[in-house]
Amino acid sequence: MRLPVIGVLGATGVVGREILKILEENDVRYSDIKFFASKKSAGKTIEFKGKPFTVIEATPDAFEGVNIVLASAGGSTSLALAHEIVKRGGVYIDNSSAFRMEDDVPLVIAGVNDEDLRKHKGIIANPNCSTSQLMLVLKPLDDYAKIKRLIVSTYQSVSGAGLKAITELKDNTVAVNKGEKFENSAFKKPIAYNVIPQIDVFCDNGYTKEEMKVTNETRKILHLSPSVPISCTAVRVPVFRSHSEAVNIEFEKPITPEKVREILSNAWGVEVMDNPENFEFPTPVDTAYKNPVYVGRIRKDIAFDNGIALWCVADNLRIGAALNTVRIAEKVIEMQLF
Repeated sequence: MRLPVIGVLGATGVVGREILKILEENDVRYSDIKFFASKKSAGKTIEFKGKPFTVIEATPDAFEGVNIVLASAGGSTSLALAHEIVKRGGVYIDNSSAFRMEDDVPLVIAGVNDEDLRKHKGIIANPNCSTSQLMLVLKPLDDYAKIKRLIVSTYQSVSGAGLKAITELKDNTVAVNKGEKFENSAFKKPIAYNVIPQIDVFCDNGYTKEEMKVTNETRKILHLSPSVPISCTAVRVPVFRSHSEAVNIEFEKPITPEKVREILSNAWGVEVMDNPENFEFPTPVDTAYKNPVYVGRIRKDIAFDNGIALWCVADNLRIGAALNTVRIAEKVIEMQLF
């Protein structure tokens, strides 16, 4: 099997550091590895597998000879570099939203729609973090009973907004506890002891971009018909790590909570934690720094025919970003698509 030269773009960021951890944990095979970041971070030293590596400034020519790039450096950087890297023969696995809805760019959750990788023309998109965990739950259920309608409410941790947001939750909480004034900047409202029903900017239809990402990306990944209604409400909560989602699904054919538990208990990448009488259901604390998507509170949705309601929680920096990026790279290597 040919082994690639791997590049990690945005290696010094929150998700970039998580990518490094997972590359090491998964023992991903490569012929060489390089780490890239902005001019500001270039020259810094990163330790990987016990060895020091110098961070390289991310200029187009610096990617000459790099076969697979795992990128988590923001949309503007991806728009500036992705096609330059592809021109130099690289496969660009992008964590930003820059290319997700492009018709010729596969939007992939490893283990859900791997075959879409074969359609890539150099760029592969990693979905939004809240979409990512949902797909591993919905795919096996859709295969069994076909989704007719979907409503999702997300409760998203501050780490989804980056290091500045993590710091703001810490500092805002300390200030509130001391009775001191605090000026928030990462969020439009105070995040300590609060929930904010806005993630990203509002669109003309009254939904936020984050909510529309869940709607549009779910449809693309699962190849759902445009006639399937999907709605999302996305909320930021004062939690450091792991996103939670309340999911209400109407199916075309009957399905019982017992059957859902059976299907998800056998699903790849999913762990069922569903014994409410003994207070066994997933929370962000249970799932942080872990790989699976955890599912609980599985019950009949009494608002719909053939309806199921469930609760799913996952580490947004792992399955929602870094883990799926690494898994895509592993699939690209395994399928020799570089």
